[in-house]
Amino acid sequence: MWTRAELKYRAREALRGNYWKAFLVSLVIMIATEGLGGGSGRAGHDEISSSGGSFFGSIGSLEWAAIIAAILGFLATIFVISLALQIFVMNPLEVGGRRYFIRTAQYLDNSGCFRFAFNGQNYLGIVGGMALKGLYLFLWTLLLIIPGIIKSYAYRMVPYILADNPNIGAGRAIELSERMTYGHKFDIFILDLSFLGWYLLGLLCLLVGGLFVKPYEYATNAELYLTLRRNAIESGYCTPWELNLYDPVHDEYDL
Repeated sequence: MWTRAELKYRAREALRGNYWKAFLVSLVIMIATEGLGGGSGRAGHDEISSSGGSFFGSIGSLEWAAIIAAILGFLATIFVISLALQIFVMNPLEVGGRRYFIRTAQYLDNSGCFRFAFNGQNYLGIVGGMALKGLYLFLWTLLLIIPGIIKSYAYRMVPYILADNPNIGAGRAIELSERMTYGHKFDIFILDLSFLGWYLLGLLCLLVGGLFVKPYEYATNAELYLTLRRNAIESGYCTPWELNLYDPVHDEYDL
């Protein structure tokens, strides 16, 4: 069993002397998983309102149909481009970032983690695994919000598993993540909530202070994965070979 205090202590220790590099990597993960955000302004609203009556009144039904079709086509194009960007760029970036924090937590060489994610066979396995995870989450969320949230915790370890072995197979990565998180979902939820105070404090720092909490959160989640990974191996849910943990040079397992 694990405790929040233990995971966070190990995360803080791993970040010592390594924080700013971890900060940059955490920005990449945040962009890949949460986006940049932003909102829309009201520029030109009054001008449109003042002249809208005469303008729209002069448009016939055929013109309206053409305008609507153009708008729908534009939105569909934006959606397809965004989806492709997420699948083929953002997801591998996330897995590369997760690998960085896994390696950092183990005090191993953490260079080249993004290159690892985009390298040949690794890239294809990551794209497939993360795409299937996203599809499953989408379908579960279509049922109801609550099942979608529960499954998001069940699939939490998929990018970490792919960071260990990108070629484990999409279905196997999801299955193993569900095994790892079984009986731990509520505890992981509480772990997430434990960072809420830090983020609220960060909001007081020009609304960007929360960014500096991200390395701590991601490092803690990496420690969680290492704990759940060890439990899964000891419980027989997977083998060290399956997660590329066997070191043939030293004839030992890197757990």
